[in-house]
Amino acid sequence: MLALICILGTELLVCRFAAPDLYDQITEPVQAMAQEAMDRGKEWVQSAAAAVRPSEQPSETPVSQAVSEPVEASPPPVEDPAVTEFIQRGELEILTGGVVETVYFNQGEEPWAQGSYGPDSIRGYGCGPTSMAMLISSMEDTLLDPIQAAQAAYESGYCAPGSGSYLSIVEGMAADYGLHAEGSLSLTADELRRDLASGHMFVALMGKGHFTNRGHFILLRGVTLEGKVLVADPNSRERSLAAWDPQLILDELSASRTSGAPLWRFSVLEKVE
Repeated sequence: MLALICILGTELLVCRFAAPDLYDQITEPVQAMAQEAMDRGKEWVQSAAAAVRPSEQPSETPVSQAVSEPVEASPPPVEDPAVTEFIQRGELEILTGGVVETVYFNQGEEPWAQGSYGPDSIRGYGCGPTSMAMLISSMEDTLLDPIQAAQAAYESGYCAPGSGSYLSIVEGMAADYGLHAEGSLSLTADELRRDLASGHMFVALMGKGHFTNRGHFILLRGVTLEGKVLVADPNSRERSLAAWDPQLILDELSASRTSGAPLWRFSVLEKVE
């Protein structure tokens, strides 16, 4: 076989100089196939690289935000509708009760649940982009749904495959949409109440407790007359209709202390121009 290949190769080389038209006729299909294979190889390498690293990944260890049952399974009772409720306003679902009414999305409900967050689903790992979609849609004139937020977060490198989101998603996406995030906060229960009553909203990364068994992004969106905290939980309507002791919220914050975690404050008066 090797001898045959060598003979054919020698004849082809002679043909190249003795009969160039015949040489082109013989080799043109082979060259086309080779070029197509090279092009496909380049496309595969580029797509594989994009799947692993759509942009520069943050230099931080991700906190798992995979959907999990809370350690404490019983939330406070659902509040009276006069305090907070879900209402429909056009195509939007609104949570009432805060100084800023909150556009609500649930990561476990269609049409968002099966949406992609990198290689994962929004249902399983999308509390980060879903919380940012609620925040941005509530505080800005821009409507951003969970699928759009997940795509934007992925393209910006905030997706941590198999874990959820890098914590830098909060400050990064906020800046992209004109909001200023003030992170690394250490607040007392009274300070948290006061900030919520004055119109601030918070993104909170919760640890084990009433909201998750791992890590979980939620919004703190308001305070009741009794000083309880109202939340928007992207994975639970029931928890979103309860009023929470502010000290419990603070006690169950994640232990993570990177990228402003576990608590970021936002105000409609502090937008990035």
